[in-house]
Amino acid sequence: MLSFFSWYLAVSFIGLLTFPLAYRLFPALADRGYSLSRALGLLLWGYIFWLLASLGVLPNNLSGLILALLILAGLSAWAFWRTSRDQQTADDQPSLAPRPSPLVTRHSSLLTPHSSLVTWLKSNLRLIFTTEFLFLLAFAFWAAVRAANPEISGAEKPMELAFINAILRSPTFPPSDPWLSGYAISYYYFGYVMTAMLAKLTGVLGSVAFNLMLALLFALSAIGAYGLLYNLLAERSTYHVSRITYHVSRSTSLVTRHSSLITDHGSLITAFLGPLFLLLVSNLEGFLEVLHQRGIFWPSAQPSDLRPFDKLRAGSSTFNFWTWLDIKDLSLLPAQPLGWIPDRYLWWWRASRVLQDYDLAGVWHEIIDEFPFFSYLLGDLHPHVLAMPFGLLAIAAALNLFLGGWRGETSLFGLRLFINRSGFFVTAIILGGLAFLNTWDILAYTALIMGAYVLARLRERGWSWERLEDFFALGLPLGVLALLLYLPFYVSFSSQAGGILPNLIYPTRGAHLWVMFGALLVPIFALLFYFWRGERRPANWLWGIGLALGLVFFLWLFSWAMGWFAELRLPEFAASFLQSQGATTARTFFASANLKRLSYAGGLLTLLALLALAIAFLVKTNAKRLATDEANFHQPSAISHQPFVLLLILLASLLVLAPEFVYLRDQFGW
Repeated sequence: MLSFFSWYLAVSFIGLLTFPLAYRLFPALADRGYSLSRALGLLLWGYIFWLLASLGVLPNNLSGLILALLILAGLSAWAFWRTSRDQQTADDQPSLAPRPSPLVTRHSSLLTPHSSLVTWLKSNLRLIFTTEFLFLLAFAFWAAVRAANPEISGAEKPMELAFINAILRSPTFPPSDPWLSGYAISYYYFGYVMTAMLAKLTGVLGSVAFNLMLALLFALSAIGAYGLLYNLLAERSTYHVSRITYHVSRSTSLVTRHSSLITDHGSLITAFLGPLFLLLVSNLEGFLEVLHQRGIFWPSAQPSDLRPFDKLRAGSSTFNFWTWLDIKDLSLLPAQPLGWIPDRYLWWWRASRVLQDYDLAGVWHEIIDEFPFFSYLLGDLHPHVLAMPFGLLAIAAALNLFLGGWRGETSLFGLRLFINRSGFFVTAIILGGLAFLNTWDILAYTALIMGAYVLARLRERGWSWERLEDFFALGLPLGVLALLLYLPFYVSFSSQAGGILPNLIYPTRGAHLWVMFGALLVPIFALLFYFWRGERRPANWLWGIGLALGLVFFLWLFSWAMGWFAELRLPEFAASFLQSQGATTARTFFASANLKRLSYAGGLLTLLALLALAIAFLVKTNAKRLATDEANFHQPSAISHQPFVLLLILLASLLVLAPEFVYLRDQFGW
């Protein structure tokens, strides 16, 4: 219990210490980065300590941790001073605009980007209390879950605990490898550095820190998802409020305040859907487990003691839903007696192995398809779990960039970037940190940042081929800086990745895709339908369908080109592979593989629909469409968030689509 409270107080203190910095760095967000301040503080504190310890400036002990914390405090004090100075300068500037009613300014969205931090805190007490309550509730809830099952055994847990203990005991950085004496850890270990830092700061053992870090990541992800959705909803609500204020006279300010408070309250409640869908809503396999255990959908030819209600069947009496679904264990008869609670040994594990891959010879291969709730329940402190709150931080940074929070200019190596220096630098720290936490994350989140930047430029300048130049003009220097900021890590890092390989024979069945993502696909398609119903002009379906089909064709052609190139370079390996698939020639293999892909068309059609809808809505956006009010063109509250949401849907669809044609080979692959 004392360890829990020490971690709660330590992380809360770091968040409070960092908030003035977050307040200045995220001016376009409705919560001004409050929900992200803990994650941002941990990232910056961890980076400062790791970098200086790697350079030999700070020791790996408590004094080094405190010195790094003092540096973070200095940065935050500087941000508070700059924000106060900007506010004083803004107050001294003469303005022709009438001052809004005091009742109107109580709504946080009507405060300027340079509003006093104290004023913002007073105006957003409800948001602050809700965020703090959610953090404490989520932290305590998952700490209790881990307390009921605290064993650190099985899966990768012993390896992860070994990394934490090795970092705690290493006098210098890079930390010593716990297995290979005389060598440094060759792994993306930034998350374990943060865990060890909190353990050393609070004086808890590495084994205790392991479980507390799992609970902390759960809580940080909860408030990160909550804050991100709140920022999206609040931007929409403040647009409505600003329109009411613009069209009515000053005498109706009371009505404006009342409307804004109601809208804000609704956003506070609705934003709870963020952590619900991210952390608790799983795939549909758990629901299928319940139906299976109850004997539902089994043909009447199966156990005679099934009651009529349990003998629901689809189609004819010879159709077996569970055999057709083909998820391992669920295709077998349910254990007797029937019930509503699954009792098969490790039945919950099957939810992380939904996808069933068969090669052309009919040989089954197991595919790992974990999701957040499973990862937290399993209790692996793996890099993809450690990176989760910081991935949400990157999404918030992209939203802030899209809304114009980092408007400015930066010249770099002859390139003119329309982003201020602080925004460019902090984005590089976040992206570089994600690469250090879970290396391949940097690709997806860099693409998101670049896409948000292009959408912001599109809003301000309209479409031209210069937007493609903007895409790479930001991405290249940002990637280089993210690499240089974490250069000591790459010096001692040796990747296990074996390159990109084509996926020629393992398409995903539509049924399995919907079991895996159905709980998310339904609300996404509903949201796209809502966008379509709310459009005054039809979406550009020709562009949407054409680009989606073209992208899929390119991926298909690219995968087969890679396969053809491999056959030329490694003819003996290619011949052995063809023989294992029961194909005598490359031509018969090509025909069989593509026939299989056509027979599994349901998954591809689902992803094509998502891509086509997202692209169709995005293509038609332009400067007039994105700016909802020319009078408030540069105000975040006057900008529709719809293009950013579409960008998220587009990138998510691409992340699911890409492995249908190519995959990353590692020591677990084939």
